[in-house]
This record gives sequence, structure tokens and C-alpha cells, in this order.
Amino acid sequence: MTKGPAAPGRGSSVEMPEARGKGQVFGAGAEEVAGSGSFFRSRWVTPPSGFEELEPTALAPGFRASGVACGLKGGGGTDVGLLACEAADVGSALLLTRNAAPAAPVIVCRDECDAGAIRAVVVNSGNANAATGEQGYRDALAMRDAAAAALGLEGPHVAVAETGTIGVPLRVGDVLRGVDDAAGRLAEDAAGFSEAIMTTDRGPKRCALRTDGVTLSAQAKGAGMIEPGFATMLCFVQTDAALDDPEALLRGAVAASFERITVDGQLSTNDTVLLQATGESGRPLPQGLLEAALLQLALEIVADGEGASRTARVVVSEASTPEEAERVARAIANSPLVKTALYGRDPNWGRVAQAAGMALAGEEVPELGPERIDAAELGSDVPEAELAIRLGRGEAGAHVFFSDLTNDYVELNAEYTT
Repeated sequence: MTKGPAAPGRGSSVEMPEARGKGQVFGAGAEEVAGSGSFFRSRWVTPPSGFEELEPTALAPGFRASGVACGLKGGGGTDVGLLACEAADVGSALLLTRNAAPAAPVIVCRDECDAGAIRAVVVNSGNANAATGEQGYRDALAMRDAAAAALGLEGPHVAVAETGTIGVPLRVGDVLRGVDDAAGRLAEDAAGFSEAIMTTDRGPKRCALRTDGVTLSAQAKGAGMIEPGFATMLCFVQTDAALDDPEALLRGAVAASFERITVDGQLSTNDTVLLQATGESGRPLPQGLLEAALLQLALEIVADGEGASRTARVVVSEASTPEEAERVARAIANSPLVKTALYGRDPNWGRVAQAAGMALAGEEVPELGPERIDAAELGSDVPEAELAIRLGRGEAGAHVFFSDLTNDYVELNAEYTT
């Protein structure tokens, strides 16, 4: 794997390993999973009515994309992606990580991009370009400017995203050559682009859906360093719908999807979600379409958690406040004891009680015994397990989706930079 000076950390991951774990439920590469051809595979997702599922690599009308290899990933993997909108009038929204140590591309997007009028995005995987100082910022800006020049766009209309190892200088010359190459390969297909954004993902996460005369396509990546707020991941969404307020729409959909997941409780330096809308269909976005698509992609990230073999949802009810419910849900979902119980199919409600009690330390709480905790599905063979706890303190609630903790997660991350 790629080595660099000092002791690099991780932005999202570095290169895609062989598939690990006991097998996946749905998610990355899910076209081949469980004999299902449907994008909406999770019990927790309600598909929009009357939708048509297109080839998952298809793009919404007016968008083109490409992916090439520039050498950042070992083995010649695709690692530079470019996605562009042909329409001059684009409505967009851009959400970025809240990590206090943001990567250079995040800073460039915050400082240099017109978030409401993004026409293109350039991405590299294999290097997060995080904790790389002023040179890292210049490198991210150079990526942005190279893509803008190749596409004939103004710089503020191009976003930049990067994902990979933290603390390693970017081989920016190789990336810039990759950007030029990608600009010459743009096509009405997201296959190469969705592969270019992957790191430790087992396979691409993508969809293309049509309903009520509107098309929506999306590509995402994420497997490790995942925690609500909103998770280590990149996601790019395209549509020909007419949107009055893209940012409000995206924030609402992200709050119910990427904000609801965790793999290992770690908030990344590079998280980016971009929504672009051309309005060319002349129709509004059908109700529930974006929300369902992003929730399914978020659950695919959880199912693809590094080494993960099962997923679960913890539902907290009867909390005194929404904030309390959220705190307890996250404490349970991120507990290594609960996560290993999920892996071992151990219906150990005591692990759940301990995690909830830790989150409520110092509070007066009714006894959290089996009459208040339903952990039966932890011990079952269902691939998506339900876990519930009633706190007996009020009427507020919250839920979080999470994955199990396996030997493969430890092995992969113990050897991450070596």
C-alpha cells in the first residue's frame, strides 16, 4: 500500500482490497448480491411509488462522466474521476464535513466554489490531501483549475473532492495528467466515475431511477471511518428535476440517511455530498425519491463497513429529549461490545443496557432490563437486525444504523499504511 513521510492517517481509505468478511447483505456490487436486481433492497427503505430502475451506471440527462487511472492506487486502479453537466443553468447544493481538521479539497470548496451553481466535480481516490498544509491547498486548487480549463468552465463552478490516506503529499502532476485524460473520455455513463471514487469499498455504490418524468442518478463511496455527522463518504447526485431550494432538499435527505449511519464512530476530514439539478424535465422532484435513494446508499455504506457481515438499526424511544435519544442511540451503535454481539449472533441485552447507561451516566433512569430492551434479533440470522430500547424518561426518540465489528476490520486497519 502507499507509504508516505511521517505517519499518515486516513481521510476515507487508500485502495480497494479484496472482498473481506462473511459476505454482504446488500450494497457495494449489489447487482450480484442475493440474486436481487432491485436497488431498494433494505427492509428500512420505502421506495417511491411507480419508479423505474435504469441501468445503475446511467446518468440523468445532461450529465457526463469518466474515470481514469493516474497511478495513485496500486495495481493500476481507476483513481481520477470527472463529472460534468452540459446545462449552463444548474442549481446545486454542496454539504461538507464538520471535522475541525478539514482536507484541502474541503477548504477549496468552502472558499472558492459557488455552492449553488456547481457544474462539475473532479475527484481523486488514493490520497485524501489532508494535513498537507499550504501545498495541499495549492494542489487541490490546481486540480479544480485544470478541470475548469479542460471543460471550459469558470473555477467557482467546479468542486473538488479527494479521498485516501491522510498526511501524504499529493502527486499532483500525475493527477493533473489524469484530469486531462478524463476530460477527453466523458460519456453518458458513470461506470468509470463510480469506480474512480472507491477506496476500501468492495464495489461501486450507484443507482439511476426514473419516476413521474424525472430521472435521478447517484454515485457514492464509503466503507470505513464512518460516523453520523455525516459519515466518511462521498456522494454525487444528478437530476433533471426543477428544484426551488436544492440545499434545503439535500439537507433534509442527508439528515435522514448519511446522518443516521455509523461503522466505527470516526468523523472524516473529507466528507462531501453534491446535488446538481438542471431543471430540464420541467418537473419537481417526486416526493420521497431523493430520500429513498440516499438512505439506500447510506445503508450500502454500512453494509460495506470494512469487514462487516451484518447491519442493524437501534431504535431508542421514551427519551426525555431528542438529544438524549440521539446520544443513547449512538452510544449503543458505536459500542464494540454491541457490535461484536451483532457479529457473533449473541442476543446479549446486557451489552445494550451497559452502553445506554454509560450515555446516561449521572441521570436517574428506570432499570434497563429485558422488559425495556429487545435484542432478540442480535441472536438471529437475519442480515438486518432490529434492536430497540425504551428509556422510560419521556416521549422523544432516535435511531441509528450500524454494522458489526469483525476480525477483518481489525486486520485491515492494523495494516492500513504498512
